[in-house]
Amino acid sequence: MKSGTALMLALGLTVGAFTPVITAAPVVAQTQTQTQFSDVSANHWARQFITSLAGRGVIAGFPDGTFRPDEPVTRAQYAAMVRQAFSQSSVRTATTFVDVPANYWAAEAIREADMMGFLSGYPGNIFQPDQNIPRAQVLVSLANGLNYTASSQNSVSVYQDASSIPEYAVASLAAATERRLVVNYPNVQVLRPNQTATRADVAAFIYQALASQNQVATVNSPYIVGQQVAAQASLPAGTVLTTNYAESDKIVVLPDETSALTLTVAQAITDSTGRVLVPAGSQVVGELRPSGNGSQFVAQELVLTGGQRLAINATSQTVTTTETIRRGASFGETLAGAVLGSGAAAAISRTTGDQSVGTLEVLAGTATGATLARLFGRDRVEVIAINPDQDLTLTLNQPLVLSGR
Repeated sequence: MKSGTALMLALGLTVGAFTPVITAAPVVAQTQTQTQFSDVSANHWARQFITSLAGRGVIAGFPDGTFRPDEPVTRAQYAAMVRQAFSQSSVRTATTFVDVPANYWAAEAIREADMMGFLSGYPGNIFQPDQNIPRAQVLVSLANGLNYTASSQNSVSVYQDASSIPEYAVASLAAATERRLVVNYPNVQVLRPNQTATRADVAAFIYQALASQNQVATVNSPYIVGQQVAAQASLPAGTVLTTNYAESDKIVVLPDETSALTLTVAQAITDSTGRVLVPAGSQVVGELRPSGNGSQFVAQELVLTGGQRLAINATSQTVTTTETIRRGASFGETLAGAVLGSGAAAAISRTTGDQSVGTLEVLAGTATGATLARLFGRDRVEVIAINPDQDLTLTLNQPLVLSGR
């Protein structure tokens, strides 16, 4: 981020009573597995929406570790969240809003949200950036920005307070309802369209919009309008997970070495209705293990993008491709850019005499002392060379139950 205001824009932080502390690093570092907030309990109705979006960098908390789910959201703050969540093409030229000066903290976010079609101003090119945004306006924004239309405006009749929906919002709210963008807590049948949207409301609406685009995994919640709590989803044995390993295009281990490794799911796994069961970007934690005359990845845990952890029984093919590293060779001439198992790193360094091996990425793991003893002193070492993109596609050996989804 180039400035403190840009950081606030990206995080969607509340401006006002509590001013975030802006430092060189993010004030609340959120990752896909580190999204806990002290005021969002395990049974909070919006927890999964909030923590999942925090893991994607769409929203974040405050320096004191809170999220403040019940605080209101302004139109400017909502524009900042939309900018982080979506990468839509522009559908119109930018509007110059008379009440959004060029140096306003959210000026660029407002400009992009307007160009993408998510937000518009009021007559006279007024945006009212500090106005609290109503729930209906958020849902209309998302339906319009994603170009959703309703099969029938009668879809809003599911709400007990449908008569309070502003006339301008009926068609878009019907579309949002049909696409399951609407999340109503505590009563799923009460929309409260004119009530100010809270941070939790906006997190839930944006998450559902992303789910409708297959960008995140669908969740089961009794507060999603039109969603029946689905039967427990599962993937059958034999399901294939395409993975990648961003750190390198080659992994090198000894034939009987075990090395810890985490892969990333490259393609989302969906069911027959298009519902995302395992989103792209989920992580598979496991290790490379000796298998016959080669090495095989054995998965142990699946970490979904929302932070949910599931035990998984899946393996790759056994990789038997070998390369021979000879004494006196430069590592740069042979396996430059590769990621090494710790045993392979030690053996290659000892054989080649090239100490630059120690500057490369080395996987945690073990190789037997007997193996290293045999290798040390030789003029060459044979290693298993793994191409992650080709060799580490995983196959489920047992059904994977995706509980609570």
